[in-house]
Amino acid sequence: MTDLRQLWIVVPLLLGMTCAFAGPNIQHWVTERGTRVYHVEAKDLPLVDVQLLFDAGSARDGQHFGLAAMTSGLLDKGAGDWNADHIAQRLEGIGAVLGTSVSRDSASLVLRSLSRTDILKSALETMAKVVALPRFSEMDFFRERKRVLAGLRRFGELPGKVGGQAYYQDIYRGHPYGHRVLGESATVAALTVGAIREFHRRYYVASNAVAVVVGDTSRERVESMVMELTEKLPAGPPPEPIPQVDLAGPGGTQTIHFPSRQTHIFSGMAALNRHDPEYFALYVGNYILGGSGLVSKISGQIRDERGLAYSASSYFAPLAEKGPFTMSLQTRNDQAPEALAVLRKTFVNFIDNGPSEEELTRAKKSITGGFVLRIDSNSKMSNYVAMIGFYGLPIDYLDTFTDKVNSVTTVDIRKAFHSHLQLDHFQTVLVGGRSQSHGN
Repeated sequence: MTDLRQLWIVVPLLLGMTCAFAGPNIQHWVTERGTRVYHVEAKDLPLVDVQLLFDAGSARDGQHFGLAAMTSGLLDKGAGDWNADHIAQRLEGIGAVLGTSVSRDSASLVLRSLSRTDILKSALETMAKVVALPRFSEMDFFRERKRVLAGLRRFGELPGKVGGQAYYQDIYRGHPYGHRVLGESATVAALTVGAIREFHRRYYVASNAVAVVVGDTSRERVESMVMELTEKLPAGPPPEPIPQVDLAGPGGTQTIHFPSRQTHIFSGMAALNRHDPEYFALYVGNYILGGSGLVSKISGQIRDERGLAYSASSYFAPLAEKGPFTMSLQTRNDQAPEALAVLRKTFVNFIDNGPSEEELTRAKKSITGGFVLRIDSNSKMSNYVAMIGFYGLPIDYLDTFTDKVNSVTTVDIRKAFHSHLQLDHFQTVLVGGRSQSHGN
């Protein structure tokens, strides 16, 4: 099972190109049972990429942390009268690939198949049964739970995982985004098959689904495909909105002693949702501050000027509700106080002064320069369309991305950073070989 956060949060922010671009023709409609459908016809290759997404990510766990992830992970372990081996054999026999994944906001099933009628028909039959009729057998459940618990134990041995989770807990303070997507050992150990079945019954419903089809197939065929995939799902009501993120609390610093030679540092706050009107100003600004790799301001100050870390960066991770802005690096334990001080100073200087016109021009050219390579396959296009569909972004999002990036000014960036980010709200976590606090 994989986490879609990087797929939907980081990659879509890199869209654009320097010349005029006509984006894909995305057709959109809603079925009678409430499923939102997004279709892009692409006949270059005899392939079809299908995604079914549900508002069924870990933010829906309640107090049963790991419930969404466990449900998603069990879907393809058995369905109807098929066990996991039967499902795998059906797919391998026709050269199709089916996978499941989960993030804080969503759970999804992804299918890739040849578009030949008989092959696609068999692949869709398998996908439809997996999503609507999972077996959730006791044997499969205990095996999957054991696997997840082993993974969580490994996470406890990795300072970056330990720090990242502590950072999210400090930022979200009881909000549904605050716990690990896979859950915690105690909560996963307490899960039951009954809870898995109830979660599936509540959230895997037609009105809570987004269907994305990209590839060698017509709209008429897609309408039939989506009906087949969702006809055995209950209609069900969509879930209530995720609670808003409360930013009232002050910032702070947590230092976690860990037997490692390097200290991992995370610092930031909840800042940006997918529909924020200043989204583009924040993205372009962060590209200059810490999102452009070794040429960013943060990397320049920490890596090039002082040699405190091999890499240091910042990023926005927008979600349905406010996702985090994060600055992060790894450094030698004895250099952690200095590295954190430089990181904060670089951020404050950027907040106070913003980027120069020359820096902004370079950033725009870089951001918009690689767009074609980022949508040069059906699977890549499917991922972008899935992001657009799940978050309800405008259909012309890809068409207008370049213009919106190019319209950002230095004034826009300074205004957006001032309104969204305040250092006294930052939560900072250090994980490494020092046990004393470094202050905030």
